[in-house]
Amino acid sequence: MSDHAYHARLHWDGTTAAGIRGYSRDHVATAPPALAAVDLSADPAFRGSPDRLNPEQLVVMAASSCQMLSFLSLAARAGVDVIGYDDEATSHLDLAAKPARLGAIRLAVTVRVAPGTDPDRVRELTHQAHEECFVANSLSVPVEVDVTVSEA
Repeated sequence: MSDHAYHARLHWDGTTAAGIRGYSRDHVATAPPALAAVDLSADPAFRGSPDRLNPEQLVVMAASSCQMLSFLSLAARAGVDVIGYDDEATSHLDLAAKPARLGAIRLAVTVRVAPGTDPDRVRELTHQAHEECFVANSLSVPVEVDVTVSEA
């Protein structure tokens, strides 16, 4: 088994006796050895709780997080001083697709760097990070990265 194996646990309690409109979509997921539990539900459009994350949001968040972690690793190795990173990640549910699926995931990244940093080098590292991102490489929908570089 690989040292990079992943395991998640999911738990739901309730009853479906009342039919499609009557059961709770709320559930809890954990991923040992992390101790935090994630309270999940369906998208509110599908009778889920708006106070909980839904699986579609988690996919978008995973793509965003993976891109950032890949980029920071490359920047650190290249000696590029990154002092801030923000991303506004978006996607949408394409119900017209057969089967229905998430559309392209768009990452609108803003990277803040130390004064004197070459913005073209930052863009190159962003592109390389996208090519190396495990999550983006695992998805069947495209992940598009738009980066803005600013000096602190």
